[in-house]
Amino acid sequence: MRILVISYWPLSDVLTHAAVFPHLKILQHLNSITEVLIITIEREAAKLPKPDFLALYPNVRHIPLYSRNYKFSLLNKINDFIVFPKLLQQIVKQQKVSAIVASGSLAGTLALKVWQKTKIPFYIIYEPHADYMAESNVWSRIDPRYLLQKKWEAKQLRASSGLLVVTRNYEQVLLHSWGIADAKIKLGRNPVELNKFKFSTVERNRVRRELFISDTTIVGIYVGKFGGLYYNEEAFRIYQQCFNFIPDFRLIILSPQPSEEIQQQLSNYKIDLSKTFVASVPHEQVSPYLSAADFALATYKPGPSKKYLSPVKIGEYWANGLPILLTEGIGDDSDIIKNEGGGALFNLALDGSLEKAIQQIQTIVSDPTHRQKIPQLAANYRSPEKIREAYEYFFNQLSSNGL
Repeated sequence: MRILVISYWPLSDVLTHAAVFPHLKILQHLNSITEVLIITIEREAAKLPKPDFLALYPNVRHIPLYSRNYKFSLLNKINDFIVFPKLLQQIVKQQKVSAIVASGSLAGTLALKVWQKTKIPFYIIYEPHADYMAESNVWSRIDPRYLLQKKWEAKQLRASSGLLVVTRNYEQVLLHSWGIADAKIKLGRNPVELNKFKFSTVERNRVRRELFISDTTIVGIYVGKFGGLYYNEEAFRIYQQCFNFIPDFRLIILSPQPSEEIQQQLSNYKIDLSKTFVASVPHEQVSPYLSAADFALATYKPGPSKKYLSPVKIGEYWANGLPILLTEGIGDDSDIIKNEGGGALFNLALDGSLEKAIQQIQTIVSDPTHRQKIPQLAANYRSPEKIREAYEYFFNQLSSNGL
């Protein structure tokens, strides 16, 4: 079989590397698959150079689609969902594609539109994107993008041949609220390559030397963006409290957003820039910085739909042995932390909650065995093996149907 994977993010985007590439690695090694085609949506008009890292995926071929890059986001979305399905239909026909895998419900909308014309079966790594965007105040509930995406997501749930859901919480919603058949759903939290993010004493010492951080200093790290699904102003207040409550604290921020803007925010909250390190690094270079840190921050905006999230970074943090300072009510991970450890939860709406969570983090860090214990959470809940089993299940069904 030849499988077409659709990512709605550019090839160079950290989300493609963190959330899509682990699936490519699994798919290319399945016995039933001869080739994997990866579609990415590129936002620049210039020709995309051939990336060296695809050499690690010998059975994967990249096909970029280029967005028009209109000034207004809504026009981009309209153009994308009119033009791209037609191009994808041509690719499916020319390349004799057997099935489509859509990474997320935005890509799922493109797959849905291809299915409506070709009836090529499609599978979705599914999350309720429209609700995420509305609860994060990125889209209003009367925004055409929200209304269209909600409609398309409902159609995806019915028309898809299989749903790979990333939380137990959302699996229960699909079963009991939507009435989706159990046989159509597989649970597979966003996976992490455990060895890739394994703690390294050598890297810890090297990075700390480069950043002039002593062996005894407690370091927190945040990897990601600000705004959208994530706290913005609130994140910097959280950092401020870490500096207030943790003696000799240092902060590492790895973000694709401009470092000047982040440093300005740090200054706005009276945070000493000499005690921070802000940079944008490729996803492949994140692991050494995790090893240099003592705990990680995952500062998501709360909301009812956020219990359906499966943040890739949480798996990466745990794989490195880092306890996580995490917003309450995020995915299955909040429940895992409550029941099994691996971090501390906070709720900014509750007085004293953040301070208590920071104290819990300090207690965990003071345990000399925590760095060996926490990676077991990544092994238990973020193993790629669950994803492989899900794909084998779906594609075995496809083969038994004669496709």
